[in-house]
Amino acid sequence: MNTKERISAQFDLTPAKSVPELMAKPTAEAMSSIAGDVDAFAIDPQIADTSALLDATGLGPETSANCVLVAGSRAGEERIAACMVLANTRADVNKRVKKLLDVRKASFLPMDRAVDESGMEYGGIGPIGLPANYRILIDTRVAEADELIIGSGIRGSKLVLSGAALASLPTAEVVDGLANEIS
Repeated sequence: MNTKERISAQFDLTPAKSVPELMAKPTAEAMSSIAGDVDAFAIDPQIADTSALLDATGLGPETSANCVLVAGSRAGEERIAACMVLANTRADVNKRVKKLLDVRKASFLPMDRAVDESGMEYGGIGPIGLPANYRILIDTRVAEADELIIGSGIRGSKLVLSGAALASLPTAEVVDGLANEIS
């Protein structure tokens, strides 16, 4: 069974464009920028965090991609990126992301700021609908995935789409070696 079939056995999958209430406003508004099918499903907000969702569903970490917001500055210019990495990997913030952003130091965006700027809920932040000045860096393993679970912008739902659909986002860049395996 593929990821979508395994999810649909436990949740009601619906085409995301038909259920904007299952997404943060910026996510719903940006749905037209995605090439390919995107489905949404409602969840208990208590299982919004990746590990809780995977435990509750029995799905493996390779079925879920996390969105990590990272920032750094160079010559007074702030540079922000959303890093999309599989749940069984960690974004290489101190080397790869720092080099891609061309900054001296890269750090995770503080939670309050991430929520304010994205218009999304913490624990539900995803790449669809992020501010236009955010680069979207997608690990090659994410881009190559047939189907993935990602944040919908709210804790009460998730989205299912292909890695190719994520890579179709206007500011998306597929990056080899963006993340390292968690040992």
